[in-house]
Amino acid sequence: MNLIFRLIWVILTARGRGRMETTDEGRFSLRCWPNDLDSNFHMNNGRYMTVMDLGRLDLILRTGLWRVMRERKWYPVVGSAKITFRRSVNVFEAFELTTQILGWDEKWLYIEHRMERGGKLLAVGHIKGLFLSPEGKVPMTDLASAAGHDGPSPEVDPDIVAALA
Repeated sequence: MNLIFRLIWVILTARGRGRMETTDEGRFSLRCWPNDLDSNFHMNNGRYMTVMDLGRLDLILRTGLWRVMRERKWYPVVGSAKITFRRSVNVFEAFELTTQILGWDEKWLYIEHRMERGGKLLAVGHIKGLFLSPEGKVPMTDLASAAGHDGPSPEVDPDIVAALA
């Protein structure tokens, strides 16, 4: 299954997975297809990050940010990413992708992705990103408000912040 089909699937099925609050964990199942493989016949290391992009799209759709982004011409930008691989994902194996906003500071949004199978961690990725608009950087308070969050950020693990510096 090509990535475009996964993208369309995430868009079409997001509503059925229900609305998410800003710091809720989003989760859905995927499968490793032959076009995801590297020369060792398991998921290519670059594909992990591409699959994690789908988790961020799901989060944007289910928190209601998509509508605001379109209206205000906001778009997300990744500043840095770190991934840790624990176990291989082999062809045709199903796995769960979870995505959660860990928190934010004045400039950056911190997101965690986890790929799991049968309760075992396959990979964990951390993303530091922000949103831009035609006027420049979108303040994190504006972003959180647009996603329905009206309080302070949850505290982000300083080790994660340091790893993404």
